Amino acid sequence: MDWHHVWPVILAAFLASLVEFVEALTVVLAVGTVRGWRGALAGTGIALATLCLIVIVLGPALTQIPLTYVQLVVGALLLLFGMRWLRKAVLRAAGVIPLHDEAATFAKETANLRGLAQAGPGWDKIAVTAAFKITMLEGLEVIFIVIAVGAGPGLLLPACFGALAALLLVVALGLLLHRPIATLPENTLKFAVGVLLSAFGTFWVGEGIGAAWPGEDWSILALTFAFLLAALAAVHLCKQRAGTQPLRPTGDAS
Repeated sequence: MDWHHVWPVILAAFLASLVEFVEALTVVLAVGTVRGWRGALAGTGIALATLCLIVIVLGPALTQIPLTYVQLVVGALLLLFGMRWLRKAVLRAAGVIPLHDEAATFAKETANLRGLAQAGPGWDKIAVTAAFKITMLEGLEVIFIVIAVGAGPGLLLPACFGALAALLLVVALGLLLHRPIATLPENTLKFAVGVLLSAFGTFWVGEGIGAAWPGEDWSILALTFAFLLAALAAVHLCKQRAGTQPLRPTGDAS
């Protein structure tokens, strides 16, 4: 395995998956704290099993599609996905919209769950459904990210390693802390992930249309640096504009 080519893939998959798993953990902890751990763990387990089934079914199917088509379609989606994350990260860094706060999300989720009807005998359907929904939602995003950043030949396995490492880290922290990982610099991570996903998306789109990238895979580093400079410049411009004419918050604190 050529590590100087695969480490950016592992890093991108790890950081992006880490953010998604932290957000899922916050809701699962809220469900377990308020509704009980039996339903929370059951819903999470069912979702993880469903996600594994999706990977098993769709994985071989992807290998039957020409690689250039996969790179073009996935690259375009990844670029849009990454730019969405980067836009929010820029607005947060500039103070235009509020920073994402896992502790506040946990408090909101627990308040909402306490307002629902209490469970009767047997399984708590609300707990199972809530845990299943958040795990499936974030898990599907992780699957997409892993497929997207690992769209090149021999890169899918390293991307899976990155996502698995993120999952194990979040699970370990959840078991150790029993509370939301509020100390994690999630907004900084989202800024970095937005840059990385945008760079990978641009690279795969170029590969899909047959563009000859200078330095081949090393072009990902140049694209990452270019997106980082553009994002930092956007933060500066947003701060200047906010100082003269405040921008309206987007209302999306995710």
